[in-house]
Amino acid sequence: MSGPRKGVRSGRSRTAPLPLLLPAVVGLAFLLLPLIALLVRTPWSTLPDQLTSAEVWQALRLSLLCATSATALSLVIGVPLAWLLARTDFPGRGLVRALVTLPLVLPPVVGGVALLLAFGRNGVVGQWLDAWFGITVPFTTTGVVLAETFVAMPFLVISVEGTLRAADPRYEEAAATLGASRFTAFRRVTLPLIAPGVAAGAVLAWARALGEFGATITFAGNFPGRTQTMPLAVYLALQNDPAAAIALSLVLLAVSVAVLAGLRDRWMTAS
Repeated sequence: MSGPRKGVRSGRSRTAPLPLLLPAVVGLAFLLLPLIALLVRTPWSTLPDQLTSAEVWQALRLSLLCATSATALSLVIGVPLAWLLARTDFPGRGLVRALVTLPLVLPPVVGGVALLLAFGRNGVVGQWLDAWFGITVPFTTTGVVLAETFVAMPFLVISVEGTLRAADPRYEEAAATLGASRFTAFRRVTLPLIAPGVAAGAVLAWARALGEFGATITFAGNFPGRTQTMPLAVYLALQNDPAAAIALSLVLLAVSVAVLAGLRDRWMTAS
């Protein structure tokens, strides 16, 4: 019996029925039109001056610093959490997974309010930080990092957990039979195997942290040089200087495109 033809095996067709084609084109146009409008309305003649202003570089430096710090913190606590969800059985694991992914669907402003109630000066944890150590977290650069970590870490956890579930656990079992502890097996065997997934999750978390707005402005405020990141600078500039807001938005768009380009091989398979 002859095998299926190439066109059938790939599941692809060169033609599409009109009832599917028209909504697909409308959906594509809906997604692309705002981006095209941003490019069309960009003040290209004054763009170099806009991007070299002290305010832009100040916000950009702070954004890069906070997003990188939030990603590093997400790696330190998120990778072990992903391993716990993927490799161990414990009561309530489904509930824990749901709580981990909750920030993905939670409105960022609500996340900022929750962070205030937890780490504010009168918060559940913040009151003890203030009383015992004199540490105030809200409206500081540290507050920006915590807000970005709260909204970005679930992307890392989901990516790493999926990679762990796809990885063959027999390598870890073989290391255990050779006398390696579970932590040694994770560090020497599992971690190198899941490194691409960890890298992809870290990039996604970094991009999400870079674009965070709602939780940041609620929990950390909008103070230039201290808590004003690029999204907050865009929001402020839109009220006073629309050209500057467009220029800042273009920078964030370029970063997003670069992230997608970097993850292209991770998401797409060869045709």
